[in-house]
Amino acid sequence: MSNYLVTRGQTGGDRAVRERLHKVLARAGIGSRRACEELIRAGRVLVDGELASIGMLVDPEKQDICVDGQRVPLAGQSYYFLVYKPKGYVSTVRDPQGRPKVTDLVPLPGVRLFPVGRLDLQTSGLLLLTNDGELTFLLTHPKHDIWKTYQAVVEGAPSAEEMARLQQGVDLPEGRTAPAKVKVLTELPGGALLEIALQEGKKRQVRRMCEAIGHPVIALRRTSLAFLTLSGLHSGQYRQLTPEEVRSLKEMAHGCKG
Repeated sequence: MSNYLVTRGQTGGDRAVRERLHKVLARAGIGSRRACEELIRAGRVLVDGELASIGMLVDPEKQDICVDGQRVPLAGQSYYFLVYKPKGYVSTVRDPQGRPKVTDLVPLPGVRLFPVGRLDLQTSGLLLLTNDGELTFLLTHPKHDIWKTYQAVVEGAPSAEEMARLQQGVDLPEGRTAPAKVKVLTELPGGALLEIALQEGKKRQVRRMCEAIGHPVIALRRTSLAFLTLSGLHSGQYRQLTPEEVRSLKEMAHGCKG
């Protein structure tokens, strides 16, 4: 089904383009398309003062759209940041417990940034922040094939058989993980440093995979996402993506939307 509907006014003159509401909200930086659908389902979105519904079409140039009582800014610049997330920061835009948020690291008054995917509280490393909901949706699509690389310090030294299990797929409650690229970077006293590259994004996947083979993770850091790395950054620092990087990400994302 199309996301657009072109209508002609009663006078037969101006043509107005109407779009799916959740897509309009995502483009405005409210969240991913999935997150925006959840906001609509929760009754937090009004269009012209009326409760919005899933799948409704709107004219963003003529209709008043509000989320949680705040009018949605439907135009503006898109921002893209690569952040070196420290341990102890949550990858959410709100936290009832008042813990530090990764969005606190990039102060941008008047712009609502949100993470592309998540890293758990005790995991550090590369995370993208943006107000481009459409790109977030594409990069986190379940059928994506974008590689994410981690370095994990684990207890004990995995055997060749255990490494093969990680590479071939580990059984988790929701199903077997997809094949991964795994290698030992160095052996440590009482443990080892592994490099693990995944195309999936299951919750706490690296930690759960390592636990499944009997080698719990002691420390975990994401070192790359696609062609992006942490080069030049220290923990807590960030940089803006270049136009070329943004263009390449969008090309990859559209190519893997499936």
